[in-house]
Formats: sequence, structure tokens, C-alpha cells
Amino acid sequence: MMNLFSIFDPMSSTLNFSINWMSTMLGFLFLPHIYWLVLPRINILMSYILNLIHQELKILLGKNNGSTMIFISLFLMIFFNNFLGLFPYIFTSTSHLTLTLTLALPLWMSFMIYGWINNTNHMFAHLVPQNTPPLLMPFMVMIETISNLIRTITLSVRLTANMIAGHLLMTLLSNTGTSMSFYMIFFLILIQFLLLTLESAVSIIQSYVFMILSTLYFSEVN
Repeated sequence: MMNLFSIFDPMSSTLNFSINWMSTMLGFLFLPHIYWLVLPRINILMSYILNLIHQELKILLGKNNGSTMIFISLFLMIFFNNFLGLFPYIFTSTSHLTLTLTLALPLWMSFMIYGWINNTNHMFAHLVPQNTPPLLMPFMVMIETISNLIRTITLSVRLTANMIAGHLLMTLLSNTGTSMSFYMIFFLILIQFLLLTLESAVSIIQSYVFMILSTLYFSEVN
């Protein structure tokens, strides 16, 4: 069981140095360059994706649409780390609460501080949904307060759990390959290929979910 979780150990590297965290910065190598005379196709594709995300976030943020670059940068960082973690011998840093909490906690804290200082009445009103019976108002305040407090945990744990689950499943199936017959190995390779395709989609979806939820939390405090 310990060998199974060793792929998520930051210290399982050469000479016991925690250089696995360096994979977090590998995504910057794939960012498009801005000094091309004629834009290559990767720049055109990246510009199209960023503009598409920007237009979608403008609907959620309204007058604060200038904040979209913060959430787009968050999306790119999480996406590159999720996707690069699918390659062999590259550490998946988003499978650790150390990184996901580092991303979620400062965002949530800044939203709460900004909301309670600048929009205090709105934050109090948000604790009680519309058309709530007076008898249920104290319970709704408690429920809304708890839901606000656990948003950091839900954001970070959701991303971490989804990254760990897929990698563990692929590792479990690959460990059974040594005891399989020659013909069953082809079936195992097909399953692993399908799981890898699924994990590629999960890496995009989870980064998108993290970005959208962070954007929704920010839009609530305005």
C-alpha cells in the first residue's frame, strides 16, 4: 500500500531532494511566446482559448470584468499541472493539498475581506436567501455561514481527490500487468489508453471547475 502511494510522495526523487515540486513550473515552458513576427499556431490557439474564457467570465463578473486575467491565470496553472502529471516521471503537484489549499485559501480570504469591508450589508443579506420564513432564518444563517467557511476545503479537496483517484486507478491496473497472460495485456493496454483519455478530460474539467467556482465566489461579494 505504501508503494502504491509513493507516486504522490514529493520526496521520492533523486537523492531525497524534493525536486518533484519543480514540475509545477513546467507549464510556463508551454506558454506562447510574444516575440514572434508571425504568430505560430500554438499562439493562435492559445489566444482563441483565452478570449473564449474571458468572454465567459465577463458574464459572471459584470462590471469587474478586468479581474478575468486572475482567474484565467489560475486556470492555466492548474491545467498545466494536471495535464503534465499524466506524463511518466512528472510529479502531479495538484494531487497535494499543500498546493490546492495554497491556491484556494488566499482567494477565499481576499474575497471575504473585500466583501465584509466594502459590502457589509450585502454580505449580511446574503446569509438569508429570499422568501425565507422568519422561523427558519436563524438556521439559514448558520447553514450559509458553514457553507462559506468550508468553501476553501471543498475547492482544494475536490481537485486533489480527482487527481489522486485517476492516477491510483491507472497504477493499480498497471501493477496487475505482470501477472496477466500475453493476450490479456492487450486488453489492459486498451483500458489504460481509455483511462488516460478520461484523465486528460478530467484535467481540463477540474481546472475549469476550480476557476468557475472561484469566479462565482468573487461575484457573490459584489
